[in-house]
Amino acid sequence: MNRDHQILSWLKQDEMRMAVLRVAASMNLRDWCIGAGFVRNLVWDRSHGYSVPTPLNDIDLIYHDPSRTSEERDAQIEHALREKSDLPWSVKNQARMHLRNGDEPYASTSDAMRHWVELETAVGAALSCSSEVKLVAPFGVDRLFDSTITINPGRRKPEAFLYRIKSKRWLESWPNLKVVGSR
Repeated sequence: MNRDHQILSWLKQDEMRMAVLRVAASMNLRDWCIGAGFVRNLVWDRSHGYSVPTPLNDIDLIYHDPSRTSEERDAQIEHALREKSDLPWSVKNQARMHLRNGDEPYASTSDAMRHWVELETAVGAALSCSSEVKLVAPFGVDRLFDSTITINPGRRKPEAFLYRIKSKRWLESWPNLKVVGSR
């Protein structure tokens, strides 16, 4: 089984993650996925042999809609999601996030993910119109299976990368991870 199919299989077997994807899909957002720890943590948990999933700090729902870029819109979506489930939703329209990051405008959700600090974090999942799980992975998924945390070269500063590793406590949660490219 190739690695994409392995992740899709794990997602389909995970009742909580499938419920999250269904709730997110009900919002009918443009070009959306659930990124960051949603897929990354699942793979790292499996590679570490954990039988109980590592809890998610938040559910990072990202989308790209240049026609509605206000922070208030994201807050409205978060509120609507919390009405449907009691999960810690974090909603960000990637059509405006370039401003915070000092980048050129992002053309899509996948394009925005190309600018994220770590390559392994830039993997997301969504449900298609036909309710099939699909992956959004601009750098692919192989690094997730390599048990690495890799800086996005040329996109973000090493200080931000090292800060995230420490503040997120990834090496404590998944001690077999190796840090790549921080210097």
